[in-house]
Amino acid sequence: MAILKKVKGFWLSILLSFVLFIVVQVLISGGYLNAFNTNLIVTIGINIILAVSLHLIIGITGQFSIGHAGFLAIGAYASAVMSMMLEVSFLSALLMGGIAAALVGMLIGIPSLRLKGDYLAIATLGFGEIVRIVFLNMDSVGGARGMMVTQMTTWPWVFACLLVTIIVIRNFTNSTHGRACISVREDETAADSMGINTTYYKVAAFVIGAFFAGIAGGLYAHNFYIINPSTFGFLRSFDILIFVVLGGLGSMSGSVIAAILLTLISSFLSDYSDTRMILYSIILIVTMLYRPQGLMGTKEITSFFKRKTKGGMKDANHQTTA
Repeated sequence: MAILKKVKGFWLSILLSFVLFIVVQVLISGGYLNAFNTNLIVTIGINIILAVSLHLIIGITGQFSIGHAGFLAIGAYASAVMSMMLEVSFLSALLMGGIAAALVGMLIGIPSLRLKGDYLAIATLGFGEIVRIVFLNMDSVGGARGMMVTQMTTWPWVFACLLVTIIVIRNFTNSTHGRACISVREDETAADSMGINTTYYKVAAFVIGAFFAGIAGGLYAHNFYIINPSTFGFLRSFDILIFVVLGGLGSMSGSVIAAILLTLISSFLSDYSDTRMILYSIILIVTMLYRPQGLMGTKEITSFFKRKTKGGMKDANHQTTA
């Protein structure tokens, strides 16, 4: 019965997702949403993909990585080169962007994931800056001037990539491999003593997260007509990190909600360019003062819709409390 309920819940979520897709598509096709609002929805989708991909690395596996903008940049430039210079299809360009980011993630992850805590954060921050400087000095992709890219990203493409990202990471987290990653997060020494290959699972989570960050990079590159190394600096990595921390470490739905809220706040504050960052920072400080565990803590949004029993929440969310 429990499996049947999970299957029903899964297909209900898919059905609701397609209803949301159709509603937004009708609003766009009918001209009810202008270019600004359409672009805002696309940006929210890209940011959700970035937040969910980093959630797997930090929230599930407990690896404090702050170089996610590096994978975003690799995916953006790789997909742009594929579509603009080699003239491959948009889907192939997106996949190549994701694969390129995943390969680099594996090369970087194997040596750097032996580090822990602050040392890993510094190593990943350095990686992100190295990637930015490499593209800054590559004349073949425009260097500091940036690279012109044809606009191909649309709402259906963003929705499809977002849906695949959430399904893959959700299923990975709920699988045996995901449980192993959670055990690494909770106590790496204990997990190692129980025979879990901690290095393997840390690298696996890092590679999967990098792949989807690369996909987000491809969508980003083909949405803004031009990509420039300055947009992939360490501040971009901190933006993605804030999505995960504010949403609640270990909560995928929290990362999604935080990505939506902060993208909307950042967009609406764009009219106040002089005080935008001050207001943005005040909102973050106040939120963390009154909700230090994040918006969702360690719970998923589905926890609020489950029937309570005398012993507590029935079918409690094992993903984040294991």
